[in-house]
Amino acid sequence: MSLSQQMPLIQVRGLVKTYQTGDTSFDALRVIDLVVHPQEYVGVIGKSGAGKTTLINMLSGVDGISSGEVFINGTAVHKLNEDRLAQWRGLNLGVIFQEFHLLPMLSLRDNITLAMDFCGRYQKGRSEKRAMALLESVELAEHAHKLPGHISGGQKQRVAIARALANDPAVILADEPTGRLDSVTSETIYSIFDELIAQGKTILMVSHDRSLAKHVHRVISIEDGQIVSDNRERK
Repeated sequence: MSLSQQMPLIQVRGLVKTYQTGDTSFDALRVIDLVVHPQEYVGVIGKSGAGKTTLINMLSGVDGISSGEVFINGTAVHKLNEDRLAQWRGLNLGVIFQEFHLLPMLSLRDNITLAMDFCGRYQKGRSEKRAMALLESVELAEHAHKLPGHISGGQKQRVAIARALANDPAVILADEPTGRLDSVTSETIYSIFDELIAQGKTILMVSHDRSLAKHVHRVISIEDGQIVSDNRERK
């Protein structure tokens, strides 16, 4: 079945995000239309300030949209209230941040189990076993009981990926996941993403680095809050 015949996993219609400061307004996103199908590996590339992180925040519901619609796997994200949104996001999306956002007082394993415990998808014993399995998948099981402050930046990003997978989401949203890493460590992160695509996940990753294009199946360019090109022909 071709992509055009599949039901979209992500569908964005007329998305606008305007920030207001006093009497001044700024359009961070300007009428974005976007469709992503299951198992697509999509890279969104643009300079700093182009609207990449804002797009991730709109898709994940971290910030509210000004107008338009966002549907993910049939759910109208823009219509969810704050309480329902947090639970839905925890169960359906894996969000990976450039800054990692690991809780410094919790071990690597407990950073991952916390994501599962919040959503209640796994019982305590199962969540701990799953956390260990996820750390094993990113080759960090031996560091499970360390605090985040005792591992490298590349290792922190791998823990963040494992945490994003905690509740087995269909969609992974990644915000500059290699932005703070050296080139060798970045290649390790890309290899993990390749494995996730092979497992049937859908990934939308944003970056200012145009070298992202050689890793993904589809490249979208964004400038000044608008999509200026969408290369659907990449393999």
